Parts: sequence; C-alpha cells; structure tokens
Amino acid sequence: MAARLARVEQGGGPARLARQHDAGKLTARERLADLLDPGSFVELDRFVTHRGTAFGMDKVDAPADGVVTGYGTIHSRLVFVFSQDFTVLGGSLGEGHAQKICKILDLALRNGAPVIGLNDSGGARIQEGVMSLGGYAEIFLRNTLASGVVPQISAVMGPCAGGAVYSPAITDFTVMVRGTSHMFVTGPQVVKAVTHEDVTFDELGGAEVHASRSGVAHFIAENDPAALLLIRRLLGYLPQNNQDEPPRAESTAPPDRMDAALDSVVPADPHRPYEMREIITGVVDDREFLEVHAHFAQNLLVGFARLDGHAVGIVAQQPAVLAGALDINSSVKGARFVRFCDAFNIPLVTFVDVPGFMPGTAQEHGGIIRHGAKLLFAYC
Repeated sequence: MAARLARVEQGGGPARLARQHDAGKLTARERLADLLDPGSFVELDRFVTHRGTAFGMDKVDAPADGVVTGYGTIHSRLVFVFSQDFTVLGGSLGEGHAQKICKILDLALRNGAPVIGLNDSGGARIQEGVMSLGGYAEIFLRNTLASGVVPQISAVMGPCAGGAVYSPAITDFTVMVRGTSHMFVTGPQVVKAVTHEDVTFDELGGAEVHASRSGVAHFIAENDPAALLLIRRLLGYLPQNNQDEPPRAESTAPPDRMDAALDSVVPADPHRPYEMREIITGVVDDREFLEVHAHFAQNLLVGFARLDGHAVGIVAQQPAVLAGALDINSSVKGARFVRFCDAFNIPLVTFVDVPGFMPGTAQEHGGIIRHGAKLLFAYC
C-alpha cells in the first residue's frame, strides 16, 4: 500500500515534475498545499485510474487518472477542490477523471460548501473518445446546478482548450496566470487553417487578452502562488452557500469615521474626470478594495470590500474612463456581478456618477438596449 501511495503522489514521475517546474508552474499537489490550510487536505479516490485498452492505453499508467480531488479548509472553512495534473497524460480528461470531478461537485452541493477547480489540462483524452466528451457534459451540468447555490471559483494555471473552457466560464470567478495559462475554443493551428490568421497562444487566449478584452478572466495573477493567495483572499468575502451570510471580519475602522480627503476628490467642474477608486477606498474599511474585472470595461468598477467588518459588493461608475458612461461590456460586467451578490446575500453599495448609456452606431448595432437591460434587470 505504501508503494502504491508513493507512486500516485509522484504523478507523471520525476522528469515530468521537473518539466512542470521548468515551465514556471507548481505541480497539482503543490498547488493544493498552497491553497488550503496546512494539514487540512483529505484526498478522495486517489487510486482511480482509466480503464481504456484501445490505442495502447492498456500499457499506460495514469496515477489518479490525472486529477487530484478532495476537500480541506481555507480560513478554517470547508471547501471542495480538484487540481488537474498536467504531468499525467497532459491532464487530459477521461472517464475516470471526469467522474472524480463530478463527485467533488456533488459533494460541494450536498454539503453547501464552495468548490475550487485548478485547471491545467490539454483537453479531452481522445483515446477514450465519446466517454471523454460525455464527461465534460456531466461536469457542465453540475456547474449549472451549483450556480447560485455554492460559490464556484476556477483557476486556469496552464492550457485550457476546446470544451474544457466552458466549465470555468460557467463558474462565478476565473483566475488566470500571466504567461503560463491559455484559454481558447480552437488553438492557433486551427485558426490558421480555417481563417488564415497567424496568431500566438498569448495573442489568442493568454491571460492579458481574457482579462482586458474578452472579459473571460476576472483576475490575473503573476504566478501560481499569487493566484492561490488571491483565491484565499476572495473566499474571505463569500458565504459558504446561498443560505448563509458572508463572513464578518474584525474591523479597526470606526463606523462613524470621517475622511476630509473625500471633500476634494470630486471636482467642482462637472466636465473634469476624477478617480472613483479614491472615493471607494476612502469609504470602506482599511481602504481595502478587491476589484473584480479590473482590466475589463474599466468605465465601471465592481468588487468586494467591507463596512464595519461586513462584506459588501461595490458597483461604481468610473468618470476617468469614458466619463463613466455605460456601454455593452460594462453593462454585462455589472449585471453579472450584481446577480452574484444577490444570489449570495452580499449587500450592494453603488456609487453613481453616470452621464447615461454610450451613444453611437457600434453600441446600438451591438445591442446596447439588450445588454443594458441586463444591468437594469439585475438591480430590479
């Protein structure tokens, strides 16, 4: 038994673990060790492996079937986790791999606890054919059933391609790592063959693209440890489930405090822009504001903060960008954030300084009426 345990914990073996480190990435188990409270991780189904025999799979050893699953605590609160192991068959998703992730999602729902997925996978395991594709369908179903019931957080810490991209997209928050993570439905070679475009991995689906242009990524981190620390910080604002209240933190800031600097932030001239973040940080506890989608649709600010220790959601127009006018992207950004806060009992604080919706044919033809209505609907 000890030998079997040691073999599973070695993942793809020393050479592949070394290549993972050389690529600037932590291993699947190292990531869980950094994410969870020390000594709290309990692994489930560690001896699961594939049952494929075609295409030489009967001779392939796949420890834990390429994904480490289980539960542990963050800030002493229960969470369920899975971490894909790129050193085992490229982290590809097969039948057993998918069943392990589905079990974690089922347990998170049953226990009313957040679920965190650390994605580092080449996509579907083609040797297992339709069983692999069916596994994605089962995961998507559970992501959908858990939506608005328990918080779901995804970290993309390596490749995430094809159907694999849609699980993080369904979850509440997606963190990407600069330089090592990529998300795309079709890769550069397929794009070249179909549209004749020459594009690199980073240009097509890198962290900066998805954080600033597509809005797929809510957060961008410089490396794996920073991404995991950010998830721990984010979870501190979120309740266990939609029946729970967000955790309250001790606050050293007096609730009746005054900040004279706020008197001079808004200029007397209504045509002059100003930085809305100065007002937000001047109002909230300890000047701490965890901004969500900081690089996307920057004319609207959203994020989490605390007032008298209570977690609150912040929505604020940003006069320094497009005069704070609402466009398609900012409407979608705001609507999704407001709906999340509504689902998880997080009060909203809205700072309003908006001239209206952005005019122009690009906005009208792009559906500003339809997308703008999403923000109105979310508030109502």
